[in-house]
Amino acid sequence: MSKFVKFLIMKMNILLLGSGGRECAIAWKLSQSPRLGTLYVAPGNAGMAAYATLLPQVKPTDFEAVAQAALAHDVQMIVVGNEDPLVAGIVDYFQNDDALRHILMVGPSKAGAQLEGSKDFAKEFMLRNGIPTARHLSVTAATIEEGFAFMDTLQPPYVLKADGLAAGKGVLIVPDAAEARRQLRDMLDGKFGAAGNMVVIEQFLQGIECSVFVLTDGEHYRMLPVAKDYKRIGEGDTGLNTGGMGSVSPVSFADNEFMQKVENRIIKPTVAGLKKEQLPYKGFIFFGLIKVEGDPYVIEYNVRMGDPETESVMPRLKNDLIALLEATATGMLDGQEIEIDSRYAVTVMMVSGGYPEHYEKGFVIEGLDEVADSLLFHAGTGTDAEGRIVTNGGRVLAVTSYGNDKEEALQRSMANVAKIKFAHAYHRRDIGFDLN
Repeated sequence: MSKFVKFLIMKMNILLLGSGGRECAIAWKLSQSPRLGTLYVAPGNAGMAAYATLLPQVKPTDFEAVAQAALAHDVQMIVVGNEDPLVAGIVDYFQNDDALRHILMVGPSKAGAQLEGSKDFAKEFMLRNGIPTARHLSVTAATIEEGFAFMDTLQPPYVLKADGLAAGKGVLIVPDAAEARRQLRDMLDGKFGAAGNMVVIEQFLQGIECSVFVLTDGEHYRMLPVAKDYKRIGEGDTGLNTGGMGSVSPVSFADNEFMQKVENRIIKPTVAGLKKEQLPYKGFIFFGLIKVEGDPYVIEYNVRMGDPETESVMPRLKNDLIALLEATATGMLDGQEIEIDSRYAVTVMMVSGGYPEHYEKGFVIEGLDEVADSLLFHAGTGTDAEGRIVTNGGRVLAVTSYGNDKEEALQRSMANVAKIKFAHAYHRRDIGFDLN
């Protein structure tokens, strides 16, 4: 048997880091591969137990514990689901240790993860590489007056972004100049902790947003299905921002002409810029884009898949995910071609009452066994002393369905959402409402 054939058929033990709906969708997809030996998830959630062995005691940011688990379970590949370990340098930790570097890592280096870890770094990277984005200025407490002067050159509303990771809460869109000045002071005074020691002030762009995902091995890239998520808690995109109330894929306005612009103006120069600036990167790149008068602009980078977009992207990906990720980690992505299901996928997120502000946990979830013709991805779930599945987070369950159009897919998801019961459950009924 040739080494190449052996490479293709060897089963792999995989460790997936994370505990949300994104990781549940990735675990579901990994579990379909004939290449899978044993899938471990740390820490995981109640729903992932259907696909994987859970390691609830292992925290993804505790690199020593992750390493011990990987060695103990003969893991050949680690897939990092969320951003915190990446920004903290987990890939470097493994690759710099003789006992660990044989383990394939899916995720960027600490240097590459700055694309998400620092809004200022991302903006400057875009400027250096000619990637279209909004005008901006980064300020600290010492340069706040420069920030006020820059605001005077902008039209409201005003966009303020904490430079560092702020658990998805570090972005404010403020309609009034006086309020924007007050919020800038508050951010620099510690409103978001150390993440707000520097604040990026941005021009507000008017348009419609979408999420574009690629896998890159640092040299080559492959584009995954495009999605659109819905952040606001209320229907019609009203109310507070959340981690995401649902998603849809494909996205009608992301047509061939638009995506060609995205590829040529954004994806290619991003991958080329990472290589040119010697920022090691083997993993997912999330491009948060906005379409303004037909042209794409980058709102933000993430260095992992989005959530809840993953719950509608993974169902449309027809490839063996292990083969894709192995090719990514070994620099062989040019040998892979992406296959996409032509059907729509619509995800509806069921959340706890009170989310994204105060909410209670521990409510028993009923009706899970009654779900049919939909995929169920657990986000914030756990088990109680009696072994029942209970709520354990703000976003609790993602219900995803296929359809020949988004209306059919949404209708199927809504029919199954109606079967699931837990105290104070809430969901939006209008996912995809703004797409023709």
